[in-house]
Amino acid sequence: MKAAIVVFPGTNRERDVAIALAQATGREPAMIWHGETSLPALDLVVLPGGFSHGDYLRCGAMAAQSPIMPALKDFAAGGGHVLGICNGFQILTEAGFLPGALLRNAGLRFISRDCHLRVERSDTAFTRHYQRGQVIRAPMAHGDGNYFADAETVARLEGEGLVAFRYVTPGGEMSSRANPNGSLQAIAGIYSENLRVLGLMPHPEDLVDPLMGGTDGRPLFNGLVEALAA
Repeated sequence: MKAAIVVFPGTNRERDVAIALAQATGREPAMIWHGETSLPALDLVVLPGGFSHGDYLRCGAMAAQSPIMPALKDFAAGGGHVLGICNGFQILTEAGFLPGALLRNAGLRFISRDCHLRVERSDTAFTRHYQRGQVIRAPMAHGDGNYFADAETVARLEGEGLVAFRYVTPGGEMSSRANPNGSLQAIAGIYSENLRVLGLMPHPEDLVDPLMGGTDGRPLFNGLVEALAA
């Protein structure tokens, strides 16, 4: 599997993603500066976390206008897989890859803590190494992770099975305490209609080795390699 990570001014999680991808693929991913206008032959492009352009205007709004974005849209339209984590998820919504928006957390505070996610389906390239309904742990670190969309969009996401992960208790139940940023329907991640684009707020790349405190994120990257390896 050939993977690349797009780096914007203010990105700070690219090395974390690179570690996860290198562990899964056995090769270092390419680092692509946002000012580039083309992509090499790839299977996966990751937009990592951070504070692109200092989160000015809205989180991800300026990054969504970067020179690399038309090439990324062509890549996605041509069947490529795209993963946006945290700020990457925000960029994907701002650029129109995914519906909805990430608003300020309900408590208006930056949240940095572990959370639990329920895997809503296991038949995608991203979740094939999980089980449907499985609860995994992942770190969260964001100030604007409150997923919002209009009622029609949320109904479509639910009806078409495009909700990827939800914030839940360790036992798998939805509750306000398990959803500290206030996301509608406890949505932590969503897919595009063709299931090739995934955006999620928590950081699976930060739990891929026992030395990190756990390996709950490793199946996501291993599953991608299995699904996308030539």
